[in-house]
Amino acid sequence: MTEKVAILTAGGFAPCLSSAIGGLILRYTELAPEAPIIAYKNGYQGLLTGDFLEVTPKVRENAALLHEYGGSPIGNSRVKLTNAKDLVKRGLVKEGQDPLQVAADRLVADGVTILHTIGGDDTNTTAADLAAYLAEHDYGLTVVGLPKTIDNDVIPIKQSLGADTAAEMGARFAKNVMAEHNAGTRILIIHEVMGRNCGWLTAATALKYHEWVKSRQWLPEIGLDSRAWDVHGVFVPEADIDIPKEAKRLKKVMDEVSCVNLFLSEGAGVAEIVEEMEREGLEVARDAFGHIRLERINPGVWFGKQFAEMLGANKVLVQKSGYYSRSAAANQFDLDLIHQMTDMAVDAALKGESGVIGQDEQAGDKLSVIDFKRIAGGKPFDLRHQWYLDLVAEIGQPKPVARPASQLDH
Repeated sequence: MTEKVAILTAGGFAPCLSSAIGGLILRYTELAPEAPIIAYKNGYQGLLTGDFLEVTPKVRENAALLHEYGGSPIGNSRVKLTNAKDLVKRGLVKEGQDPLQVAADRLVADGVTILHTIGGDDTNTTAADLAAYLAEHDYGLTVVGLPKTIDNDVIPIKQSLGADTAAEMGARFAKNVMAEHNAGTRILIIHEVMGRNCGWLTAATALKYHEWVKSRQWLPEIGLDSRAWDVHGVFVPEADIDIPKEAKRLKKVMDEVSCVNLFLSEGAGVAEIVEEMEREGLEVARDAFGHIRLERINPGVWFGKQFAEMLGANKVLVQKSGYYSRSAAANQFDLDLIHQMTDMAVDAALKGESGVIGQDEQAGDKLSVIDFKRIAGGKPFDLRHQWYLDLVAEIGQPKPVARPASQLDH
């Protein structure tokens, strides 16, 4: 039987989606050139509605071009197949329909035998729900996922596709933002980095930027001072943030170099912000997955208000690198990882083996086909990483203290 392959990308963007699509197409063209390939538009939304693009011979011939671009050419959406109420509201299924059955029947109607999902924990847990439904009802389809998230927070996967590129792009973004420290006196600059529950991206971005600062030649005699350009604080969701204590430390920095530069995870301090909003009777907006809409509560602005007076700041500048970072084309590190993962994904699919491809932390970081049942989101950033401890020590920040796990579930 000739296989028929479908590909979809879902969730937020990461610097790997376009390249991963290209990698899958190239591998199938190498191993199974006779297998038709379609790409559902806008993730699970396209699957439910039967909206797809066909991978033509011209696309196969030029699939390597996808490595050069960010974003996803086939489009994304945030759709949870087990949230029937939301799907009915959005007009994607009818009242009384089981979205998993609608998706499964659509795959059968389209003749699909292999489905590749490229996404983060929500995408792959949704893929797990679908794979379980397909197996339980004997649909005979193979589902193989690829881990995409700039947060790098998928359990038990060591390195998610696109995360390293996002950190590199965030550091590049910071180079221009931090130059603003001389636009006035006593300026507090907050670089807000994506990361709902996991501080990995913020820490990795700060590290890459700090390494850039250390690699440059400076001229403090004319005001080109590395101390004013460097990182002065890194705040992640997993670490307890003693604002008064940190303010005392940072006030000295402000007095010495007339600026303070902070790297802040968008999920840091969210428990406190939400508590404050609920006390004031304000609604806390959430998405279809139940996640707090972080763009509605603006953690960077909140932290800016907390620190501004204590530091004697004349100006607070909050800048967000998220959309700049997540839509970049993959760097060489991620291209190499994408190549390894897409090759294994196609090999597994042609063998009829379902699961998520990733470096399994519970098996010595071996690249494996991981059972969907083992995939989960919300992997916390390990504050004990030596590279992180070295970073905070070098910038003069106290050794991080973990905050209660109950405060990390947003």
